[in-house]
Formats: sequence, structure tokens, C-alpha cells
Amino acid sequence: MNTSATAPPRRVDTAQYGLAAFVGLVGVVVLVDGLGLDPGFADQPVQPYAFSYAIGGALVVLGGLLAVATWRGDVAEPEEGEDVDLSGGLDWATLLQLVAVIVIVIALIGWLGWAIMGAFLFAASARILGSRRLLLDIGVGIAMSLLSWYGFYVGLGIPIPAGILDGVL
Repeated sequence: MNTSATAPPRRVDTAQYGLAAFVGLVGVVVLVDGLGLDPGFADQPVQPYAFSYAIGGALVVLGGLLAVATWRGDVAEPEEGEDVDLSGGLDWATLLQLVAVIVIVIALIGWLGWAIMGAFLFAASARILGSRRLLLDIGVGIAMSLLSWYGFYVGLGIPIPAGILDGVL
């Protein structure tokens, strides 16, 4: 038995080093930003900065672990594309239509509000991606946008633009 066979060359995915650096940098930014948070009330068992320390620390550790894994030669397996034809090109028409919908939402959300624009965003995106049930898409979009508006505005106390429905919602 010949054990002196040459091993295949070690592959190093250098893009993973960039991702590791980015994840680590985001973690450092979160940690530094957490230093500027005001302390909460003395009776709070968990202070507000604790979350930024935990998340920032986890991101720094994960960035380091990814760098070590990359250095050791771990390379992600390419996607097999079970239901996707990987030889096909990008569908530019669909992409540009989705970008147009997002630009419209950004431009009009202050005036029309989230309840209307969220419904438009869902219905238009579903239509562009192949749905042909317009009334159902609009109904689901209205329900999702209203639930998310009330969840943020009432449940979390985060103001979301009501637009022309201010006073109605």
C-alpha cells in the first residue's frame, strides 16, 4: 500500500476571510456603540447595554471562528440547486420590477403610510413573483400591514408612519 500519494491542493476561500472580517467589524461596532448607552433604571435586572455586549461579543467570536475555519481549509459546499436551474441567467425584468416597487414604497410611505404601502408592497411583490390571485394578495397584504403597524405602534411603542390614515388607525 502506497501512503506517499500526494494530497489534493488545499483550497482556501479568500472571500470567507472578508466575511469573517466584516462580521468581526460589525461586532466591534456594536460593542463600541453599547458603551455609549445610558444606564437604565437601577431596579432593572438586565441593563440596556447587556444586549449590545452579548450580540457584539457573539459577532466578534463568530467572525474569529470563521477566520480559523477558513484558515484550516473549510470551504462551504456549493449549492446543488435542487429546484433551481443554475445554468440560467438572472431574470433582470423581475429584479427591476421588485426594485421599482421598493422605490415606490420608500417614496410614498411618508405620505400614504405603512398600512397602505405595506399592502401595496406585498400585493405587488406577490404579483411580480407569479401570483395570479390579486384579491387574495391585496387582502393578505392589508392584514399583514395592519397587524405589523399595530404590533410596532401599539405593542412596541415604535411610531410607524400612518400617512393619510392618521387619526383613523
